[in-house]
Amino acid sequence: MANGADVVLPGMRRRDPATGPGTARRARGDGVLATLAGLFTLAQLLLVRPGLGLGWDETVYVSQVTAHSPAAFFSAPRSRGVSLLVAPVASWSSSMPLLRVYLALLSGLALYLALRAWRGVFPTRVLAAGGALFATLWVTLFYGPQAMPNYWVAIGALVCVGCFLRYRRDRFDQAALWGVVAGAALMAWMRPTDAVWVTVPLLVLTLVERAWRPLLALAGGLVVGGLEWVIEAYVSFGGPAQRLADGSRIQGGLGWHNAVDDQLRSLGGRALCRPCTGPMAPWPLTLWWFALPLLAVLALVVAVRAGRVARTLIPLACATTAAVPYLFLIGYAAPRFLLPAYALLFLPVADGLWHLVTAPGGRWRPVPTVLVALALMGHLVAQYAVLARTVDRNTDSRRDWARTAAALHRLGVRPPCVLTGHDAVPIAYYAGCSSAAARGHDGIGTEAQIRRLTGRMPVATLTTPRGTPPAYARSWPLHRHAGLHLYVAPDPGRDGPL
Repeated sequence: MANGADVVLPGMRRRDPATGPGTARRARGDGVLATLAGLFTLAQLLLVRPGLGLGWDETVYVSQVTAHSPAAFFSAPRSRGVSLLVAPVASWSSSMPLLRVYLALLSGLALYLALRAWRGVFPTRVLAAGGALFATLWVTLFYGPQAMPNYWVAIGALVCVGCFLRYRRDRFDQAALWGVVAGAALMAWMRPTDAVWVTVPLLVLTLVERAWRPLLALAGGLVVGGLEWVIEAYVSFGGPAQRLADGSRIQGGLGWHNAVDDQLRSLGGRALCRPCTGPMAPWPLTLWWFALPLLAVLALVVAVRAGRVARTLIPLACATTAAVPYLFLIGYAAPRFLLPAYALLFLPVADGLWHLVTAPGGRWRPVPTVLVALALMGHLVAQYAVLARTVDRNTDSRRDWARTAAALHRLGVRPPCVLTGHDAVPIAYYAGCSSAAARGHDGIGTEAQIRRLTGRMPVATLTTPRGTPPAYARSWPLHRHAGLHLYVAPDPGRDGPL
């Protein structure tokens, strides 16, 4: 006994710590979270279509690492995280199904690890419910297999905040401290400015409490993840301050903008609402959005009564700061911008819902349970309806880009080639061309430079039927295809148009 050894009396079994009841509960909890992540991956593969082509922003990110198409202009607000994320597949294959399956599997694994980071902060039933609420949003399902940064910022936010709370509970949990580093680094790797907004409450709290180790973990993660962005800022944009200024200009000038109504309009399935005009989305599609802050208040009330405020208030505060720039500082909307806020909100909300439907002792409350179940069923139906329309609409637009690229090939515009004008960036990716512009935030040349290119390679300018081609292209042969006007520069080495 002096050396701390267990005493085993006759007739007793020595209990192996690795097989105790606590270990069994953790294994069951991991199984529940793994099942949820697997269903999330399966839903992406079934509902979002592995063959879905690349969207506009995706072509920019993927073109940086693929040999299929020249790299598109990389503007100031972007970061290289997504390009590096897709590089294991996109660097050697142009297969869309392969890339989508890879991203769906990776996003499912990431959701599992992110929820597991909260183990010990909330019970497994809360983690599973919160994860399910997040995973069944149409915007989560749609962007999980997309080469876009916002889902991955949400995953980084979950890991960072969850591990931060774990470390507050147990100062000897070194794995949690490294999780804070990893989560902050992932966010900064994907979108440095988003990472700062998410971690503001954590940074303030560590300074107030003089908790230097988590403060260093947060700062270290942000530095590691954002280092490439800073280096590129000095190399290509004149420094971080100039890059931030350029990013603000591209986004229409950061400042006071009430984009709440824009976000409401985008909930009907608009991937980008810029300019955000037209009617609001039907109320059944937006009801959950109004219910979310009310449920967050419910969760906070429950936490106050139970005397465990921090684990609810901290993620709610981080969700709020994550949402602020996209609700009040930019003049347009995209539903994916709020994914980090949703991910952090849904865990406390799930905790509040569990307390709403269960009485002390674990007994179900019949009336609240039925009402919550019906509300969730209606919510799922609405989310599926929006997802189906969004997938159909995006499938059509991306097929149109591919068809236009094929039409350009038939007109002789083949790599190496250059496209300018309307939708030139995504169509150039599909055609294997470079994209150029003499004006706008993607401007990477002048009209004189573009005109000189016509003597070296095929060049085409695209406009809408109501659009006017630039002066240098007005004399070029006009071809009409899929609602676009294609002005193809004559080949000086041939007689007549291409």
